Amino acid sequence: MTSYSQPPEVVLAGRGIGKCYGEGPLASRALHPTDIEIRRGEVLVLMGPSGSGKTTLLSLLGLVLTPTEGEVLVGGWSAARASADELARLRQRRLGFVFQQFNLLPSLTAVENVAVPLLLGGVAWPEREARAARALELVGMGDRRQARPRQLSGGQQQRVAIARALVNDAPVLLCDEPTASLDGETGRGVLDTLGRLARAGRAVVVVTHDERVRAIADRLLQVVDGRVVPAEVPGVAHSANAAPPLAPTHRRMT
Repeated sequence: MTSYSQPPEVVLAGRGIGKCYGEGPLASRALHPTDIEIRRGEVLVLMGPSGSGKTTLLSLLGLVLTPTEGEVLVGGWSAARASADELARLRQRRLGFVFQQFNLLPSLTAVENVAVPLLLGGVAWPEREARAARALELVGMGDRRQARPRQLSGGQQQRVAIARALVNDAPVLLCDEPTASLDGETGRGVLDTLGRLARAGRAVVVVTHDERVRAIADRLLQVVDGRVVPAEVPGVAHSANAAPPLAPTHRRMT
């Protein structure tokens, strides 16, 4: 966990974002309108039971779902009126995604798997390889760059997946149950990696049921019946656990 003399930069925010499926009497409310901000250098943990709305909130922040109301701000830019191409560029450049399933391609080496997002961006192989190798070093997997997924443990595969999320130098990591399929020691290793990345200046958001994740949380929010409420983090003062108000001004993409 990190501490600052001044509030760190807000790199991702939601202003009144909510999600409702359907219309009229058959409408189902997945997430009530919510203000939230994610700051550089912190681990923000979202916890709650299945169906509570926490994955919906993560999907809204990741620009995977479109909010029914409100807007998402990515690096100060409003995504409310962004085109599909603009949203794709924001996801590629500003957001990294880590999932419970590692989603590594079995025929590729670790460095090749990490380089896949760069291939989609049209980056030539020498630069892809160099950037992927640096991302693997960041997660402590530099010595396994030529290993294929079947040659790696579950924790090692997840760290390769984290490196893939980092390879575009995204300032925000959005993690959906990253330790759910990992045993105690392996899961703690992945959590240590996420904590180190936050201390190095990235913003890390983790949606989880895993109580172990509390150990790396700078802020903890509970999601219950589609409503987001602050929760206490052991060892973190309440004032540090509460988000300051969102800035009143922002930019729209043009």
